[in-house]
Amino acid sequence: MKHAIIEKPAEFFKKEPALKHYDSAYANFSWEDYRKEIDWLEEGKLNAGHEATRHCSDKTAIMWEGADGRKKTCSFNKVNAESNKFANALRGLGVQKGERVFLFLPRVPQVHYSFLGTLKAGAIAGTLFSAFGLDALKDRIGHSEASVVVTDTNLKKRIDEVCGNMQVCKDMPALKHVILVDAEDDAGDALSYNKLVGKQSPEFKPEPMGKDDYAFMLYTSGTTGKPKGIVHAHGGIIQQKLSARWVLDLKQDDVYWCTADHGWVTGISYGILGPLANRVPLVLYDGRFDAEKWYSIIQEYKVSVWYTAPTAIRMLMKAGDELPAKHDLSSLRLLYSVGEPLNPEAVEWGLKVFNKPFHDTWWQTETGSILIANYPCLPIKPGSMGKPFPGIKAAIIDDEGRELPANQEGNLAIKPPWPSILRTVWANKEKYEGYFLKEWFTTGDRALCDDDGYYWFIGRADDVIKTSGERVGPFEVESALVEHEAIAEAGVIGKPDMMRGEIIKAFITLKDGYKHTPELDEDIQKFVKKNLAGHAYPREIEVVDSLPKTSSGKIMRRVLKAKELGLAIGDTSTLEN
Repeated sequence: MKHAIIEKPAEFFKKEPALKHYDSAYANFSWEDYRKEIDWLEEGKLNAGHEATRHCSDKTAIMWEGADGRKKTCSFNKVNAESNKFANALRGLGVQKGERVFLFLPRVPQVHYSFLGTLKAGAIAGTLFSAFGLDALKDRIGHSEASVVVTDTNLKKRIDEVCGNMQVCKDMPALKHVILVDAEDDAGDALSYNKLVGKQSPEFKPEPMGKDDYAFMLYTSGTTGKPKGIVHAHGGIIQQKLSARWVLDLKQDDVYWCTADHGWVTGISYGILGPLANRVPLVLYDGRFDAEKWYSIIQEYKVSVWYTAPTAIRMLMKAGDELPAKHDLSSLRLLYSVGEPLNPEAVEWGLKVFNKPFHDTWWQTETGSILIANYPCLPIKPGSMGKPFPGIKAAIIDDEGRELPANQEGNLAIKPPWPSILRTVWANKEKYEGYFLKEWFTTGDRALCDDDGYYWFIGRADDVIKTSGERVGPFEVESALVEHEAIAEAGVIGKPDMMRGEIIKAFITLKDGYKHTPELDEDIQKFVKKNLAGHAYPREIEVVDSLPKTSSGKIMRRVLKAKELGLAIGDTSTLEN
């Protein structure tokens, strides 16, 4: 079905957009012009944590609400002071430039304080979903050789379960300090955040960092092997700051709500760095999704710019058009989406219910910030990713790196460099080099570009599963599954789903003595949730006699997927059985 282009009259957005004329901005753009906005600490040196907190004032920076209804408001002065205190605490613990400090926390203000303080101290911040289980923690904290973990009493139990009662944790051998944000006193092997940080000075001179010096890292899943640590540098703040202004159109009198968790790159680039660097107040909500509650948050905090995920939008659609009508949502002026393709119906639903369309944005953990987007100043083609950000050269290329003409499907590629591009894959040079083909950064996405320069997502070129906006590697799930006592082998695919984009489906073979029952399925799901992550379990499980494999023993997921979806299986010349 063809969807009408949405032309947007000025009254949709209440204010003139910061990026007024896309074509001229794109044609005349230079990153050098926007380096001038950064507070360079000395020649060629900056600090992303400092850049996000240097605009000190009593103006509200964070409006936090917990799942239990507790509320807290923090000023820009407080965010600066608390992050300085944390940086001083790290120095007091002997943490050196380049050491890894991981945050394993729910959505609480201490995430912002400790993340920014880590950057100010010159250490590398890593963020983890609070849903992560034992194997996920081992793979990330252990592989990164993190020396400090900031967590809470409840989540620490998982770290204890990984480490046992050992003085030195064999799965996290570099870990020296665990800091608890909800403990008033030191407890055993853990330090109290309040005692440690509370006594520190609120003054701190940020560590001058080169634009390519490492700032933060996130582990992202692939189709093979363990998750890979994508590392970003301090220089990325230039692009995170500008894109928050030009794409999200953040202004200092806005109230901004990014619903992404800090364990996801969106929660870092546009939940911490981008908005704070632009001096924009943000909402931080620690509860689960609930349509009624979400509308109440928009109403209570007068949210004006809202950045969320397609899965959440579809869940809001499912909750009905009557529910938003019961709330005063008149504060909203711009709606955005990220994480997976946004279907045209969702764009048009926003227009019907809020009198504003959702603007889809495209980027990846590896890109560090938005690279292709729908802008307030441009018409929307529902279902399109939009157009490249000024300073970004995007193209559709073939497998040899040659550019393809308009309207021809191929590999979506970006020409490096740009300020927020990944700088390395932690301890895996081969993986890092694998992103590049000739002069291109290859995204792993298939797409096409139309005659008007709008890009359209076709699908992934690999087996990575996007479920509810989260990227899940099938190998990780398969590895977790085969650790279950009943499972001999496992193959995992992403299965299309109207609500979540994709769900995880597992095909398993059972060991002798086990029978397939609903109780076994439930036990397997609980097992994966505990050992991998709450969002990475298979919602569907099918027991099979054998799995399709190559002669070398590699499970052919594409065969499983083709059979599941009733598609042609294609070349099976390497199929063993």
